[in-house]
Amino acid sequence: MDIKSLAMFNHLAQSLHFGQTAKAMFVTPSTLSRAIQRLEQDAGATLFQRNNRKVSLTPEGRLFLSFSIETVQQWQSLQSQLAQQTQYLTGEMSVYCSVTAAHSHLPGMLNQFRAQHPQVDIKLVTGDPALSIQKVLDGQADVAISIKTPQMHPDIRFKAIDDVPLVLVVPKSLGIRHLRQIKWDQHQIIMPESGPSKRIVHHWFAEHNIRPKVYASVGGNEAIVSMVALGFGIGIVPSIVLDNSAQSNQVIAINIDDIESYQIGLCCHTRKQDEPMIKAMFEL
Repeated sequence: MDIKSLAMFNHLAQSLHFGQTAKAMFVTPSTLSRAIQRLEQDAGATLFQRNNRKVSLTPEGRLFLSFSIETVQQWQSLQSQLAQQTQYLTGEMSVYCSVTAAHSHLPGMLNQFRAQHPQVDIKLVTGDPALSIQKVLDGQADVAISIKTPQMHPDIRFKAIDDVPLVLVVPKSLGIRHLRQIKWDQHQIIMPESGPSKRIVHHWFAEHNIRPKVYASVGGNEAIVSMVALGFGIGIVPSIVLDNSAQSNQVIAINIDDIESYQIGLCCHTRKQDEPMIKAMFEL
């Protein structure tokens, strides 16, 4: 178990609402749910009784809460003591990520980083996640939030921060709720144009002997959700895209149990990994 998960547990124990805690802790609801599940596995006990999105503490959960609050407080006290003995970092650090990551994973990381290093200026650039690795290799970004690929460039240092499942998105108007209801020969598919999504989606279709009827190939997962919401077809996207999409109420997300998930993480060029600001970012 880690301090961040304990902090999320403490907040959820107070709010008793997954959506409120996810928003307050700058994580997606699915990330919060997985963190709580890992804590329950580590504790060997059910900590919350769940009812839709509302929850309540179990007796074991109330006992665990006392431990969790004390542990987080001790950690914060230690951080404060260490910060007083550490020389302040100064300078500018450029960060590249997708629009989705800028809403889902980056805020919590930057809040924690700025709390420890307030004199560092962050230059944030958002764009196509498929370009993250190249931006770092070309020196256009000091660090980036990227997706781990099977053949990671040898000059890239990668630190995993989350596993993200992919889901099938369909227009709400179709009334489809389960994967078994999909008749693939009757639906147009919105495909990713590039990046890890393209590889994963093509591989999944090939494994299931599905020949997709491609309506369009588009850049960016947000664009796929928009086209599905407009009724142009169906598509497969990372679940965090829906967690932060304005069109999420116009589509239905359907779980795909056997598709490869994303591993999202922080990356930098190996020649920069020991620079103080970048090293501090990786130590969060």
